[in-house]
Amino acid sequence: MSTRVADTGEDNESDGVALTTSEIRRSVAAAAMGNAMEWFDFGVYGYLATTVGDLFFHGQGGSLLKSFGVFAISFLARPLGGLFFGPLGDRIGRSKVLVMTILMMAAGTTAVGVLPTYQTIGVWAPILLIVTRLVQGFSTGGEYGGAATFIVESSPDDSRGFLSSFLEFGTLGGYTLGAGLVTVMTVSLPDSAMHSWGWRVPFLCAAPLGLFGLYLRLKLEDSAAFSSAAEKGETSRSPLREIFSEHWRRMLQCIGLVVLLNVAYYTVLTYLPSYFEKHLNFSSTQSLELLIAVYIGMMLVIALVGWLSDRVGRKPLIMASCIGFLLLAYPAFWMFQLHGMVYTAVGLAILAILVVLLSGTMPATLPAIFPTRIRYGGFAISYNLSTSAIGGTAPFVITALIGATGNLYMPAIYLMVAAAVALLTLFTVKETAGQPLAGSASLRSSRGPRRRRGKP
Repeated sequence: MSTRVADTGEDNESDGVALTTSEIRRSVAAAAMGNAMEWFDFGVYGYLATTVGDLFFHGQGGSLLKSFGVFAISFLARPLGGLFFGPLGDRIGRSKVLVMTILMMAAGTTAVGVLPTYQTIGVWAPILLIVTRLVQGFSTGGEYGGAATFIVESSPDDSRGFLSSFLEFGTLGGYTLGAGLVTVMTVSLPDSAMHSWGWRVPFLCAAPLGLFGLYLRLKLEDSAAFSSAAEKGETSRSPLREIFSEHWRRMLQCIGLVVLLNVAYYTVLTYLPSYFEKHLNFSSTQSLELLIAVYIGMMLVIALVGWLSDRVGRKPLIMASCIGFLLLAYPAFWMFQLHGMVYTAVGLAILAILVVLLSGTMPATLPAIFPTRIRYGGFAISYNLSTSAIGGTAPFVITALIGATGNLYMPAIYLMVAAAVALLTLFTVKETAGQPLAGSASLRSSRGPRRRRGKP
């Protein structure tokens, strides 16, 4: 990204870096689009988990559990993706790596839509499904960390929370698009057609979405903070070594906060449709309609949460979410057990409010934990280690726990444990709202024409 200094004409650290409105908008749009692509895939897979289980594990017991197992397996590749793409982004730049990740993501998701099923090639069907999910997981290991880092480093200090919240707006948009498409297919097609070819359509839609995201990203220059550091020669030559030797405490902070963010996301946005169908006897259409309403509601308020975090700070909002999950997760699932549509809607609204307090705040909070020279790698590795071990495995673990215990409150208990971990971690994290990023000059907005730093 091209940057320009303030209008005083002085090129010094106190002036900081001024960003034009058009640069900021392009950065946010390109990063959010890639994230929407990622979560469109996760959403579609989650909503079609029962169908995928039947088609790829035909004639075998526990097909839903195995389907979520494949979902969880993809997360094994995410730390590897973070280890590869994160330090690479700290060396060669954020924008180049984000082009790579969106290409791999689109290819992996599209490939699922053309796979033969168990009835056609037998045991090779689930094997190939696992391979495609591993490719997708590897690319995702660099996607979210890079997209969040890019937006944070391209946003003025006083509006970083507001602008970063659009990354999660993309997440919810991807989920909503995936849910809406699956719902339309389910309502429009008979079960036989849905199992025959209809399930493939949502996965194949990843191709045009990926091409559009690629178009946006190819037009980007690098983030303001990274460009400034590169021009000064302040980038790290060995980011991976530096991350683990000097910044392991920051990594632990990030891991602890991500535990709740991803357990909440994957439990509420991915697992609940199957939970409603299997344990509450909702039809697939009913459960998807409920979740779509929740997603749209979250999209309407998430930017407001981001804006509020710029005014009152990130930590108060994250703390409110942690305490809310500790106190209200169990009552929300108790409402689900009452089997009434109104009670279910109220329970979902409670969970949605708690999730949006996190999702509207965390994108600005987590990357800011790390200094610019190792931000992409430090965040990507920490985020994906936490996600792989705990967050992304939530649907599989919860399904297994309910199967072993018969306790339908296991999702609530899982959320409460994650909230406790995040709350304890939060006490060790500094407030970053309104402050310059660690290792960078202040970033400010400007409406004037841009010029490169240090040039007339």
